[in-house]
Amino acid sequence: VQLQASGGGLVQTGGSLRLSCAASARTFSDYRMGWFRQAPGKERAFVAAINWSGSTYYAEFAKGRFAISRDNAKRTVILQMNSLKPEDTAVYYCAADYLPTAHTIWKADEYDYWGQGTVVTVSS
Repeated sequence: VQLQASGGGLVQTGGSLRLSCAASARTFSDYRMGWFRQAPGKERAFVAAINWSGSTYYAEFAKGRFAISRDNAKRTVILQMNSLKPEDTAVYYCAADYLPTAHTIWKADEYDYWGQGTVVTVSS
C-alpha cells in the first residue's frame, strides 16, 4: 500500500490547512487511517484516526480544531486543520492500519504503512 500525503504549507496563526492522503489500497475500507505529526526534536505524535465505519478519534490538542474524514470510494483521508497555532508546526504523516484489532489507535507502531509526510509551518 502506498500513501501519498499532500496539502502542507505555510500559514499564519489562526489559519487553516487541509491535508489529503491518497491510498493505493485495493480495499481501502480494510484500513484504519491515521494522521501523526513530528515536530523538530520531538517524537512522532498521534493526531487523529478514523475507522472504516467513520468513527473518529483525536488527540487532546486536536479536539475542536481538527477534523478527520475519509472517502472510501476515492480512497482518500482528509485532515482539516483550523485555528492553527505555531506549536502545530511539524511534518504530518498519514498512516494505515490493516484490519485493525487493537484499540491503541494512538500508537504509531500499530500502523502498517506510512506516507512520506507533508510539512506544515504556522508562523506567529
